[in-house]
Amino acid sequence: MSWTLCTSGAAIYKAGVGVNLDIRLSGAILALWSDEVEGTINAITRKDWITTPASTNTAGIIKELASDMIASKMIVYDMRGYTSRTEAQTMLDFLNNNITRNLKELQDEKNKEKM
Repeated sequence: MSWTLCTSGAAIYKAGVGVNLDIRLSGAILALWSDEVEGTINAITRKDWITTPASTNTAGIIKELASDMIASKMIVYDMRGYTSRTEAQTMLDFLNNNITRNLKELQDEKNKEKM
């Protein structure tokens, strides 16, 4: 069920201006990645965020996590549009830091009580 946790626009925006135009416009590939990310988030957090929407306490984290994960896939798909590999890698590092932090928060037992 594509685009339940975030919008395609959020992922495209985070991938930056150097993102490959074909991938940015490819609804089918982006929808596939959205489905993959949603399944990954559900599996790692051990909660079905698709059928049980996030509360107001966690909605922002879920949206940020999903769009960061999709943006990472978009950057890795083709790095030629960025000014350098270093620029692309810096963006990936930033996104990965967010992904790691947000997954940790969603897995934390004390936070699960509020979800």
